[in-house]
Order: sequence, then C-alpha cells, then structure tokens
Amino acid sequence: MKSIALGLAALLLGTAASHAAEAWKEAEVGGKKIYTDAMGMTLYTYDKDDKGKSNCYDKCAANWPPLKAEAGAKADDEWTIVDRTDGTKMWAYDGKPVYTFVKDKKAGDMAGEGVAGVWHVVKAD
Repeated sequence: MKSIALGLAALLLGTAASHAAEAWKEAEVGGKKIYTDAMGMTLYTYDKDDKGKSNCYDKCAANWPPLKAEAGAKADDEWTIVDRTDGTKMWAYDGKPVYTFVKDKKAGDMAGEGVAGVWHVVKAD
C-alpha cells in the first residue's frame, strides 16, 4: 500500500511539473541561453513591472503579450504565477512577469531586446 501511495505522489508531482514545463523552455540562441515559450518565442521582462505585479496593459499588452498561465498551472522554483488586474494569470521568472513580443516572427528572434531601454530577454542562468 505504501508503494502505491508513493507512486501516486510521484505521478502527481510529475504532472504539476509538466504544466510548468509546457509553458516555457530553455533554448540556446546565438550562443546565449535564454527562456522561450513552448513555441520557441523569446521571453522578456519589463523594467516598469513591480516584482509580482504586471504594469503592462492595453496597448503595451497588445505589443507585449503576457505569457499566460493556464488554469491548474503550478509555480516551479523561480517560475511563479502573477494575477493580472484583468483577471487573467501570467507567468513570472524570479518574480518578474514575462512576455513575448509581436515583432518576433519566428522562434529565436530577439527583436525586443533593449526596446526603449526597458525590455530584456529572460536569460537562463
């Protein structure tokens, strides 16, 4: 009975981790290790965000779509979930909300790096 309980616990932990793993992944682009979404699109942070709080809405969010956290998603180490004022949830890395950029057209593009001096690629340490 104990082994069944341990097996079930391992299965549940694996399921929770897979939810997180489906949202982002580590990639190497131009010799740099970065994080991307599941489709390989580069993830960015915004200097005007507060830790654990997004300040990117309306036109900003249209250009910099938040990396949405699906229902049932679970935090995983430095990856956490932030509640947005519009009622949606998004992923954050080390407390900083993360976004994609509409001008990135294919996996590995990093057109958003340094935009207005406030957007930065999320580096995988």
